[in-house]
Amino acid sequence: MVSRKYVYLFNEGNAAMKNLLGGKGANLAEMTNLGMPVPQGFTVSTEACTKYYEDGKELAKEVIVQIYEALAYIEQITGKKLGSIQNPLLVSVRSGARASMPGMMDTILNLGLNDKTVEGLKNLTNNERFAYDSYRRFIQMFSDVVMGIEKRKFEDILDEVKELKRVKFDTELTASDLKDIVKKYKVLYEKEMGKEFPQEPKEQLLEAITAVFSSWDNPRAVVYRRLNDIPGDWGTAVNVQSMVFGNMGDTSGTGVAFTRNPATGEKVIFGEYLINAQGEDVVAGIRTPHPISRMQQDLPDCYKQFVEMAENLEKHYKDMQDMEFTIEQGKLYFLQTRNGKRTAQAALKIAVEMVEEGLISKKEAMLKVDPKQLDSLLHPKFSEKELKSAQVIAKGLPASPGAACGKVYFTAEEAKMHHEQGEKVILVRRETSPEDIEGMVAAEGILTARGGMTSHAAVVSRGMGTCCIAGCSDIRINEDAKIFEVGDKVYQEGDYISLDGSTGNVYGEAIKTVEPEMSGYFGKFMNWADEIRALKVRTNADTPRDAEQAIRYGAEGIGLCRTEHMFFDEDRIPAVREMILSKTEEQRRKALDKLLPMQKEDFIGIYEAMENRPVTIRLLDPPLHEFLPQADKDVRDLAKEMGLSFGELKTTVESLHEFNPMMGHRGCRLPVSYPEIAEMQTRAIIEAAIHVKREKGYDIVPEIMIPLVGELKELKFVKDIIVRIADEVIAEEGIELKYMVGTMIEIPRAALTADQIAKEAEFFSFGTNDLTQMTFGFSRDDAGKFLKDYYDKKIYEFDPFQKLDQVGVGKLVTMAVELGKMTRPDIHLGICGEHGGDPSSVEFCHNIGLDYVSCSPFRVPVARLAAAQAQVKNKRY
Repeated sequence: MVSRKYVYLFNEGNAAMKNLLGGKGANLAEMTNLGMPVPQGFTVSTEACTKYYEDGKELAKEVIVQIYEALAYIEQITGKKLGSIQNPLLVSVRSGARASMPGMMDTILNLGLNDKTVEGLKNLTNNERFAYDSYRRFIQMFSDVVMGIEKRKFEDILDEVKELKRVKFDTELTASDLKDIVKKYKVLYEKEMGKEFPQEPKEQLLEAITAVFSSWDNPRAVVYRRLNDIPGDWGTAVNVQSMVFGNMGDTSGTGVAFTRNPATGEKVIFGEYLINAQGEDVVAGIRTPHPISRMQQDLPDCYKQFVEMAENLEKHYKDMQDMEFTIEQGKLYFLQTRNGKRTAQAALKIAVEMVEEGLISKKEAMLKVDPKQLDSLLHPKFSEKELKSAQVIAKGLPASPGAACGKVYFTAEEAKMHHEQGEKVILVRRETSPEDIEGMVAAEGILTARGGMTSHAAVVSRGMGTCCIAGCSDIRINEDAKIFEVGDKVYQEGDYISLDGSTGNVYGEAIKTVEPEMSGYFGKFMNWADEIRALKVRTNADTPRDAEQAIRYGAEGIGLCRTEHMFFDEDRIPAVREMILSKTEEQRRKALDKLLPMQKEDFIGIYEAMENRPVTIRLLDPPLHEFLPQADKDVRDLAKEMGLSFGELKTTVESLHEFNPMMGHRGCRLPVSYPEIAEMQTRAIIEAAIHVKREKGYDIVPEIMIPLVGELKELKFVKDIIVRIADEVIAEEGIELKYMVGTMIEIPRAALTADQIAKEAEFFSFGTNDLTQMTFGFSRDDAGKFLKDYYDKKIYEFDPFQKLDQVGVGKLVTMAVELGKMTRPDIHLGICGEHGGDPSSVEFCHNIGLDYVSCSPFRVPVARLAAAQAQVKNKRY
C-alpha cells in the first residue's frame, strides 16, 4: 500500500498548493520554481498537522519517515549533514498556516547545533565568534519556543554579560564571551527542565516540528482564529529550510522588506535590515535596524539584485509583498515572501494605484482590502486644537497610523482584563511577541521601546488596524515595577497616555478625538465596490442623526428602525408608563394619543434624513416591563409621581414580570392583546410619510414590519389592523401612498412555515439575533458566561452572535428564502441582525439570494465591500 504523501520538497510544490503547504510553504515552492535564490528545504503539510491531532498529538511514524527522507535529499544537494562535525547542516523551522497567524510559534534558527557541531561550524568557517553566536541563539530559541522557558531569563543572562563587559550591543561580545553565555544558557535549561539541553539533532528537529503543530492550538492562536474567521481544522504546515547566515561579519546581514510602504501605501521599497545579524533580530527589535535604502551604500550589488527581484515578485503575485531575506558573505537569499499586511489607508491606496497601473482589474482590487480594516478609517483622530496644547513626552517610529488614548498596562493579561472591565487600554511593552496577541487585540494602541517598522508589534498592529508606535527608545520600561520613565517623569500602571501612530508622538495625557475625514482613495475604491456588488446595504437606525451618519457611509436605506428606542426618551416615558398602567382600553388610548405626535415627529425626521430611500419600521417589540422601574425605591418614586399607592404599582410591576422575557409577551403578541398600540404606531408612520411627501416631494413607501411572528393567523390579525388604519389615513388625506407590510423572521417556526407566512408578508427581514438565540436555545445575554468553555473544548470555534452559524441558523434562513419565493416570487428579502455587518455573513446572504443586508452606520462600508467581494468570488446564480 502506497503511503500518503505528507512531506514535500520545495521543488515539488507551487503557489496553488496553499491549503496543503500553507502560505509560506507554497510561496517558497513558487519562488524555487521561478529560479530565485531560495535556501532549499521541505514542507511538512497541513494534513500531517491534522493527523498529529487525530493521533492524540503524536507524530505518525510514516510522517517521521518522510521527514528523514526529505532531510536526506537536502543533505545530498547541499553536501552537508545534520549532526556532522566536519560539515554540519543547520536548518530553520518555521510555522506556516494558510493564513498569516500572529499567535503562532516563533521561528527557530540554527537547529542542528550541539557541543560538537558548534566546533565543526567554527572550523569550517574559521570563525569561532560566529559559531558560538549561532549556538547561543539556538539554545535560547529552542528553549523559549519549543520548551516554553521564558525568553526573559535568557535575555537577563545576556544583559548581565554585556553590562559586565561594558558593551551596548551583542555584536560587541567576543567569542569567549559567547562561549560563557552558552554555558550559562545550558545551566539555565537544565535547571528549568530537569535534564540537559538535547544534543541529538534529529531529536531537536522532531521536537521543533511537534512544537509548531502544538502551537496551532495554543490559546493565542485560537483567539486569533476566532477573530479572523479561520477554521480550526485547517491546521498548519511546517517549513524546514537549510540555514544561510547573516551573522558572518560585515558582508552579511538580514532584513525584512515590503514592495510598497505598508503604513502609507507609497510605491517605494520599504524595509529594514541589519549587518551581521540573524532574522529574528530585525523582527523582534533586539537591535534598531537601518532603513533598507542604506544597503545601497553598504552592499550595492545585493541591493540592486534585491530591488529587481522584489519588483518581479510583486508583478508575479499582483500584490504588495512582504519578504524576508538574508545576505551571507555577499550572496543574497530569499527566505520567504507573502502578501504583506498593511493599514487600511495603505490597502486602499495600493488597490487603487495597482488598478491605475494596469497590474490588476477593479474586481481583483476588491479582494486586496479586508472589509474589517475599513472600520479603522471610520474611528476618531486627535483634535488639532487639543494637540496644540498637548506636550510630546517621547517619540518613536510611526508603525501603524491612527490615534489612541487610554490607560497604561504592561502585560497582555492586564490589558485584556481592564479592557473587559470597560477601560480604554494602551499596551506598553519592551517588544511584543505572539504571546501578547490577546492584549494587542484588547488595546486601543500599542507602544514598544524596541523594534522597528517591521517588528512584531508593527506588523500585527497594521494588520489589525490598531495604532502603534514602535522603537520608542525615549522610554525606559520596568515591567516588574509596572512603570515607565521618560527623563525624570514616571508613568505608572493606570496613568493616561495618548499615541499618534501617524507621527510617532507619545503624549503624557488624555487627548480628545474628532471624527475622521474619508480619503480620496476611500471614495474611489468604494465607488468601484458599489459598481460591482449586487447586494444592497441598508442601516439599522432609530434617529435622524444615525440615519444621516449612515448615508455619509453609503447606506441605501434603513433596514431596521426600532420604535421602542424612541419610547425611552425622558419626555415620553411618562406617557408610555401611563399607557402600560392603564386599567381600560379607553385609558390606554388616552395615553397613546399623547405619544402619537411624538412618534410622528420621529418618523418625519427619519424620512427627511433618508429622502427617497426605503425605510423599514418595526412595531413595538420588547416586553412592557422593560419600561417600568424594578427597584423598590424607583417604584415608590414613580407611584408618587403618578398618584398611585406603592403596593398597587408594585403589584402591577410584579404581574408584568416574566420568567423568560425573550419568549414572553412581546413583539406581535402585544398588538394581539392591545390592538390600539399597533393602531397608534401605524397612524404615526403613515401620517409622517404623507407629511414628508407633501412638504419635501419625496416618494415615501413605508415598510411596516411586524416582529416575532410564528404563525400565519397572528400575522394576518396584526396586518389587518395596519391595513385598516393605513387605508383610513390615506383616504382621509386624499393622497396616493403605497406602503408594504412584512415580518421579521426570527422564530424557527416562521422559517419552517415561510411559505404560509409569505401569503400575507410582502417582505421578510431576518432578525438573526433572536433567530440565533432560539435556534441554539440560549440567551445572548447569558451565553457569555459559558461560551469560553465551549471555545476551549473546541465545541464552538466562533461566537454565533458575531458570525452567522451557516450550518444551523443559515439552513433556516435558506429554507425560509426558498419557501417564501415559492409563494411570492417577488418577495423582498433582507437581514437586519448584527450579522449584517460581518463579512462572512454578508457573503452568505449574497449567495442565498437576499436583496439587502442592514447593519449599524459604522459597519456600512464594511458591508458594502463584503458584498462586492461576494459578487467577485461567488456570482449569485
